[in-house]
Amino acid sequence: MVVMKMKFPFQKRVKLAQGLWLLSWCATVAGATTFTLGCLLKTELRRRAEVMDNTDIHIVPNTLMIVGLASLGINYFASKICQDALDAGRFPRWKNFLKPYFAVSCFFTVLMLLAVIMSYAMKGSLESSLKAGLRNGIRFYKDTDTPGRCFQKQNIDRLQMEFQCCGNNDFRDWFEVQWISNRYLDFSSKEVKDRIKSNVDGRYLVDGVPFSCCNPRSPRPCIQYRLTNNSAHYNYDYQTEELNIYLRGCREALVNYYMGLMNTIGAGVLSVFLLQASVLVSLRFLQTAMEAVAGKENTEIETEGYLLENGVKETMMEYLNPVLTFLLLKNQVQEGEETTPGPATT
Repeated sequence: MVVMKMKFPFQKRVKLAQGLWLLSWCATVAGATTFTLGCLLKTELRRRAEVMDNTDIHIVPNTLMIVGLASLGINYFASKICQDALDAGRFPRWKNFLKPYFAVSCFFTVLMLLAVIMSYAMKGSLESSLKAGLRNGIRFYKDTDTPGRCFQKQNIDRLQMEFQCCGNNDFRDWFEVQWISNRYLDFSSKEVKDRIKSNVDGRYLVDGVPFSCCNPRSPRPCIQYRLTNNSAHYNYDYQTEELNIYLRGCREALVNYYMGLMNTIGAGVLSVFLLQASVLVSLRFLQTAMEAVAGKENTEIETEGYLLENGVKETMMEYLNPVLTFLLLKNQVQEGEETTPGPATT
């Protein structure tokens, strides 16, 4: 059953080829934009690699860069095909090329749609990666003399100031770790000794936060130590006072930032997907309409174009059968090699 059959007079075919040539170059620019957006997202993710536990989220920018580059090639050939469609004598040379071309083009177009879906669906993976990465970042904050961690303090401080956040979930995360290095502690001090002895793990824990948690918009000088001690500060109530430090956790801030970035990119790539799909559908109509002209003396006759010669299922099997046959033959060859006995030894 032919799907979406349409009649194409000569003038309509010419206009379709000309319009599709222009559309394919617009799609080429859109493909380059998709690649650029993938590079931008990749760069932004790599900037915060030290507070991410894994790189699973990188599948989104990697996919965008792949489909962006593929789109350049797909639409370049589409423009060439449109040029030759204006000359019935030159178009037949594309006959053997078009079937694999459409298969590859459809694959990368579907991959582009998957990249859009992933840009909205990767929030959970991003959040879990940031949760573990920030926890480790806060834990190693004090290790400024340890190779591989010496820049962790600088990175966390810059992160908290840039995103106006404090801690992983909130500022209380700093109460649970020793974030002041032992080299800066006076172990002859009674206060230091008492705090270390009061902790099972022998860590110096304080109800304070690093300077980078201070909110410069607060009219009061920053209170970053003894945050839970009302008597340590004049006119201060920990439970009701609006603290002059950032209250939002950095995980929430980073998730909102990256998801906002990916959602914006996803909306842009979705429009590129629709443009790319329009090019492929139009090119298919042009191909089938031009194939009906082949071998005819009068090339200005009216022809019929269609999207699919058979149903969707039959068309999919037409493309999948050669692949399945190849894989089946490959497996049979491998099984034959495994079962072939070696040379006899005497």
